[in-house]
Amino acid sequence: MLHGTIAIPRVLIVNRSWSSITMSILVTGGAGYIGSHMVLELIDAGEKVVVVDNLSTGFRWAVHNDATLVVGDIGNVDLIKRTIAEHNVSAIVHFAGSIVVPESVTDPLGYYENNTAKSRTLIATAIDSGVRHFIFSSTAAVYGNPAENPVSEDAVLQPMSPYGRSKLMTEWMLADAAHAHDFKYVALRYFNVAGADPNGRSGQSTPRATHLIKVACESALGKRSHMQIFGNDYPTPDGTCIRDYIHVTDLALAHLEALTYLREKDTSNFFNCGYSKGYSVLEVVDAVKRVSGVELDARLAERRPGDPAAIVAASAKIRQTLGWMPRHDNLEQIVSQALSWEKHLDAIKAKAS
Repeated sequence: MLHGTIAIPRVLIVNRSWSSITMSILVTGGAGYIGSHMVLELIDAGEKVVVVDNLSTGFRWAVHNDATLVVGDIGNVDLIKRTIAEHNVSAIVHFAGSIVVPESVTDPLGYYENNTAKSRTLIATAIDSGVRHFIFSSTAAVYGNPAENPVSEDAVLQPMSPYGRSKLMTEWMLADAAHAHDFKYVALRYFNVAGADPNGRSGQSTPRATHLIKVACESALGKRSHMQIFGNDYPTPDGTCIRDYIHVTDLALAHLEALTYLREKDTSNFFNCGYSKGYSVLEVVDAVKRVSGVELDARLAERRPGDPAAIVAASAKIRQTLGWMPRHDNLEQIVSQALSWEKHLDAIKAKAS
């Protein structure tokens, strides 16, 4: 188990009639931040799980001991076909990809290769191998800088960055593939994911991460000399960007609901994943100060390319269609769990090495 803890079964059970001994769920990027939390929830729900991860940003120790880890790239057709066949994979949950918006602006072709071209290969391999259900890790970046907030799923899609466009292209491929083949998908458009597993089993562990709450927690613990606030002249109440922060466990539970939806309805769909409330950068920094009791050295910097002023999720569709109910919709709880994980992260990594 991850750093010596015990998996605690949850009340939510995913349609056990589908969870036969021989069927598996393939999680790409399952050694990463969100993927590792998804693996935890699947294992807790009684599913059999196989992870494919190239460990470029993920960690072996982040994968639950009851899951099978296959180290490799999702673009390796032979590897994916063999994994699907050997583990009798019935559904794929696809997290693997690159996620840093400013980096996508400076390396657009790398993002189109990693996020779009490899996703196309994975989708084709799934269809060729008879996998009918696919859950895709998309992003709120497909909306760009929306005209209205909260932004609903039927809003105009105008991504501002190669990252957002690379994810939107994959959504288009999924829709076209579902139209042409016996294949159904759910695309989940994430807003800002934060926090850590409430049972302390996983959290955001990537070095040089750009997530605001992660960076602020590192600063509070002295792992960074200071942090930066990228722009204070946006058209928002305090001039800093506003985002909708969703707890990573609530996001993983949304994927479980999506899996049940595919199994029961066998219908494709797409959903926002957020809480329908936004916090500015300065409000998040203040929350980290309150929870940690530390005065952060937060320095003003230039705007980053590709950052919209404000984006908040309209979440009625996922609540009504999937029955998703958030359990951790509290900014200070999110910060507290992220801070707790960060305090123990160095010891966890040392123990795993």
